[in-house]
Amino acid sequence: MNYDLAIIGAGPGGTDAAEHAAAHGLKVILFEKNKLGGVCLNEGCIPTKTLLRSAHLLSEALEGKKYGVTIPEASFELSKVMSRKTKILKKLGAGIRLGLQNHGVEIVTEEARLTGKTADGFTIAAGESSYSARRVIIATGSKAFIPPIDGLSDVPYWTAREALEVEELPKSIVVLGGGVIGMEFVSLFSTLGVDVTVVEMLPKILGPMDEELSTELQQAFEKRKVKFHLSTKVTAVRDGRVIAEHEGEQLEIPFDKLLVSVGRRAVTDGLGLETVGVELQRGAIVVDEHLETSVPGIYAVGDVNGVSMLAHTAAREGQVAVHHITDYPDAMSYRAIPGIVYTDPEIASVGQTEQELRTVGVDYRVHRVPMSLSGRFVIENEQGNGFCKLLTDSEGVILGAHMLGNGSSEILVPAIMAVEQRMTLTELARIVFPHPTVSEIVRVAALS
Repeated sequence: MNYDLAIIGAGPGGTDAAEHAAAHGLKVILFEKNKLGGVCLNEGCIPTKTLLRSAHLLSEALEGKKYGVTIPEASFELSKVMSRKTKILKKLGAGIRLGLQNHGVEIVTEEARLTGKTADGFTIAAGESSYSARRVIIATGSKAFIPPIDGLSDVPYWTAREALEVEELPKSIVVLGGGVIGMEFVSLFSTLGVDVTVVEMLPKILGPMDEELSTELQQAFEKRKVKFHLSTKVTAVRDGRVIAEHEGEQLEIPFDKLLVSVGRRAVTDGLGLETVGVELQRGAIVVDEHLETSVPGIYAVGDVNGVSMLAHTAAREGQVAVHHITDYPDAMSYRAIPGIVYTDPEIASVGQTEQELRTVGVDYRVHRVPMSLSGRFVIENEQGNGFCKLLTDSEGVILGAHMLGNGSSEILVPAIMAVEQRMTLTELARIVFPHPTVSEIVRVAALS
């Protein structure tokens, strides 16, 4: 029961780290009390995008006349969409298991906890067994945060988990929280004809994301009859009504279903962190640039360290942690972490925003072009709009990129590399982009 590396949690951070470590010759054991793939695969990224894909196809079918195609009987069969989602999750979950097994990773389906420190490493208890490992990576992810709202516990509210298992569409839904997760569900339910209302405490949706993107997306949803109550604080939930305050006035917002989506919190309870002295800050595990905690030999990757709660960040952090364990020079950079909102239309963003640059006093330039300058975008988005915006310093170094328009998630990649590598507009514009593609808009913005 002795291992080079023990990993607790099998989400994107844990599984990627496990395979990477095993490929480097380490003897690896991976603990997961639920399903392989973590929140991302089972109740987050993948199931959400599966449902959104079906909703987007419905929207395209209903608007087929714009493209000279008439589909008079297009409809959304919820049970079949849910069955497809389940099939995809099983397929991807099986793929993760196969990949781990092919790398020789031992998988233990038990809840694990640290029980102590020895001269050779750490001890871990899981089920009825005890294990020891020279190094440990904690990758236990996060869970939905439920705010202490009066009366909320008396209401059968949804979190993302329950919303992804819906068997019958509600007539109306109130979404508490205008962040990424909340807005993706807004996109889903509004496309399916549900009456949607968003209640957000901040003065804008999508929190720290670019303000222009947030405004444009909100306006797009308002055209689809979605109602927004911004700068609004929820004070209570009573008998199918949300009680809230806005600028000193009380609001009562009725709902059929209530979706709570106000953020997530790191999962650290029950891990035995106190037995070895791992430092926490605001409920998350404190790490350095190598993802090592306050206890040498213990690392924390993904949502549990609270730095960047995104699956792709977790995967890279797992790689960095393994590199440090195997003495390979590497360090984590958060300069170019992409943020995507898979709504209709999509939002894609990387690097600094205008608001951030103004706050720190950077003299920046805006290079903004409409998506309509891309022939491929016009072909695929009849009457659609959007834009691509590059932000640079006075020397032309690219500091951020922000896009609105379907396909943005796929075409952001060259901008991510440009921000990470501190490329200039001139250097980016020298790259030959394929034509006709939507990604050409990045080069057009660079040339602007």
